[in-house]
Amino acid sequence: MKNTSLLLILLISTFMTAQNNSQSTVDVTGNGIIRAIPDEVTISVRIENSGNEVKALKAQNDKIVNDVLQTIKAMGIDNRNVQTEYIKLSKNYQHNTKTYNYAANQKISVYLKDLEKYEPLMDALMESGINRIDGISFSSSNQLALQSQARKKAMENAVMKAKEYVGVLNQTIGKAVSISEFENTIMPQPMFRSMAMQDEGAQSKQTLAPGELEIKAKVTVRFILN
Repeated sequence: MKNTSLLLILLISTFMTAQNNSQSTVDVTGNGIIRAIPDEVTISVRIENSGNEVKALKAQNDKIVNDVLQTIKAMGIDNRNVQTEYIKLSKNYQHNTKTYNYAANQKISVYLKDLEKYEPLMDALMESGINRIDGISFSSSNQLALQSQARKKAMENAVMKAKEYVGVLNQTIGKAVSISEFENTIMPQPMFRSMAMQDEGAQSKQTLAPGELEIKAKVTVRFILN
């Protein structure tokens, strides 16, 4: 019985000590946005053909792929910036004719560091035999530095919010006791993404409008409330 009483006293003492040592906190979410003009683009193109003879079809597709890769190389684009994303060969049943035919396609992505080469490259790719453009993706060569700037702005935003909240209560914030980062995002601004063809009689054409990128960071910070 004596041991039980002693254990109970110790538990109560530990609980009271924990209560006295606990500190109030304030949790805030900070957002940071950095905008930048993209200076790089990744172009995804596809070569696809269909036919009744699988060997002849593959040979046809392979020839066009070779022409496309040679065209890209002739533009001075490094092999490291060219990648085959997939190769597919499928057999399809035609219900109308009760026969089979085959479809072959290959997707290639080209990472272009110089946007000035975009127009000549696209013209050359069209002439070399591609028959589908799957899309383009803009990026920045300064991406890591921009993400770092966005994180700093997010932390500054969190500190500002915390000070505003506790200032109304005539209190202050202490040190940060935890920081949680959400997944950062890089989003292109859509208003400049449309393709614009040249006017008749124009001296030059423009089919690419990069617009700007939005690099976003989001953090949740817990501060001690003084």
